[in-house]
Amino acid sequence: MFDIWQAGIVPDRIDNALAPQGLDRSRIVWLPSQGSYRFIADPFGLFHGDRFVVLVEAYDHRVRRGEIHYYSYDRDWTLKERGVALKEPFHLSYPFLIRQGEDIFMLPEAFKSGRLTLYKATDFPKAWQPVAVLLDEPVVDAAIFRHQQRWWMLYALNGPDKRDTRELHASFAESLTGPWSKHPRNPVRTGYASSRPGGSPFEHDGQLHFPTQDCTNGYGAAINLLRIERLTPEEFSADIVKRLSPEGWLDGFDTGLHTLSDGGGVTLIDVRRFERTPKRHLIKLQYWLRKQMR
Repeated sequence: MFDIWQAGIVPDRIDNALAPQGLDRSRIVWLPSQGSYRFIADPFGLFHGDRFVVLVEAYDHRVRRGEIHYYSYDRDWTLKERGVALKEPFHLSYPFLIRQGEDIFMLPEAFKSGRLTLYKATDFPKAWQPVAVLLDEPVVDAAIFRHQQRWWMLYALNGPDKRDTRELHASFAESLTGPWSKHPRNPVRTGYASSRPGGSPFEHDGQLHFPTQDCTNGYGAAINLLRIERLTPEEFSADIVKRLSPEGWLDGFDTGLHTLSDGGGVTLIDVRRFERTPKRHLIKLQYWLRKQMR
């Protein structure tokens, strides 16, 4: 059994996820499906000139090493270009985007490298260069944002006993490139229901909200939205205010929803189905053979 994710663009503001009716599902634009044993997930995007560019994790179960790909759309949501944005010798996913003035940065998950590296676009979205190592730890799904004159990072850490799904950590800095200081109360939140990050922080009615993955019944089953009551270098407190489930978005994709990201007036999501195939043992053998040949 394999996870198959599908990413989509919702032309609706992210804070409408908190409204009783939720996001407008009737307007969603689905990114191209990938075929058997492959998927795209973890969508993050922004407007750049006359295009809306989405970055995603592209994953093939036969290779088991994610890459960051891009999809570029015009204002009518017609796909105009697609390609590889970033490829490394290690797994990449969760391409969190940060715009600072004219510069565009990406903070992909690369926990297998043992560090969290910030990349800067040299030719967005096709070319990137590493500019700083923010943390020398196996960071998972980091989100960076400005809050009360500081840079903040919320993230998980890879570790035994599914640590990445049950601990939320925080760090803060005066500059995007650091140095970053760890919150003294780390992990600032524990439990499988709302500890692993799941997208972009956003404000609604003057209050900070943050999507987290509900992993109570398995990885990435749904999104629990946190309202962050206190976020200072000494304090952290938050409460779950809404749960977003995968049902009703795309036929057959009802087993997971683990990204809710802000594209600047539009929202990006992904949903999951399980693919059951008798060829799963052959696919695992193909992966093993490729691994032996490296």
